[in-house]
Amino acid sequence: MQHFSSEQLLLVSQRLLEAGGSSADEASVVSDHLVRANLLGHDSHGIGMLPFYCGSLDRGTLLPNQEPVLATDHGAILAFDGQRGYGQAVGRVAMEHAIERCRATGLVAMTLRNAHHIGRVGTYGEQSLGAGFASIHFVNVTDHDPLVAPFLGKEARFSTNPVCLAMPSPAGREPILLDMATSRVALGKVRVAHNKGEPMGSELLLDADGQRTDDPAVMFRRPQGALTTVGDHKGYGLALFGELFGGLLSGGGTIQPGNERRGGIVNNMLTVILDPSKLVEGSYLESELGDLVDYLKSTDPADEKQPVLIPGEPERLSHAERTAEGIPVDDTTWQQIGKGGELLGLEAGWHDALLAPSSEQAPG
Repeated sequence: MQHFSSEQLLLVSQRLLEAGGSSADEASVVSDHLVRANLLGHDSHGIGMLPFYCGSLDRGTLLPNQEPVLATDHGAILAFDGQRGYGQAVGRVAMEHAIERCRATGLVAMTLRNAHHIGRVGTYGEQSLGAGFASIHFVNVTDHDPLVAPFLGKEARFSTNPVCLAMPSPAGREPILLDMATSRVALGKVRVAHNKGEPMGSELLLDADGQRTDDPAVMFRRPQGALTTVGDHKGYGLALFGELFGGLLSGGGTIQPGNERRGGIVNNMLTVILDPSKLVEGSYLESELGDLVDYLKSTDPADEKQPVLIPGEPERLSHAERTAEGIPVDDTTWQQIGKGGELLGLEAGWHDALLAPSSEQAPG
């Protein structure tokens, strides 16, 4: 396990993405998104995704330098097509348009279809929070085989279909941001465990026979196993609405097998953005939200080493720790990133050479 500063990982990601054909601006947007995910503790959506992106570029399922196309504009309702561009880039632009519209209307429903992997969905919640708006996001995943078994099922029928909820907080308090997969664990976290050679909780995984297992390798061989849903039937229901809201209402399609699967990642997202000031007075929001958070955190923790946290706090704690100590990257993931760059024409060992001689130094 090596530790890198965010600046080092940004440099590596930028070099690789530009080698894949991205403009400097696009490579910067995507790299910032990926490395921020690492800083916040979401390694499943960080730079470990780069090898998959390289394969997608090679297969033609990911197209650099795309702009989202506005397909529908009905005032407070907007629909965009991402044209298989980097989801982090087209998603950012679509959100910018939706936020600007919300300033005028107070409420916007926006869909984004046909985007390559949009990454950590909390990023789009953060965009809304930056404007002082609340938001709701439902996402589905198509273009590849399913990964998650429905409740009481043995075989996968969904992907991890994330849900994100964001609520701005008054000055002096951190915003509240819930960003979760509807599976008990994201596939990227299984990949991280597999690369480290570590077992996982047996409640997270089913093998190809539908039996519980702690072996993450079941998700990376044929026949493939499946992830399980969070909260059993509750996560199953949320995953279904990821298909209905994200896939169906966007026009991007659901994971049913009649739709094309080219082995890439296509995300479709429904976003609802609202201006809280159109519903309640700012003074009420400030006092009531503050009192609620204080009340929740006033309980004695069941474990003194684990205080009660509000959604978004674990990420902020991780950000502080990893900024100080560096971002851990396992050797397998680091080697895969190097091989991904080689697939795009970079020389062997390019990523080590790019950081030499500082790649093994702990960041200050």
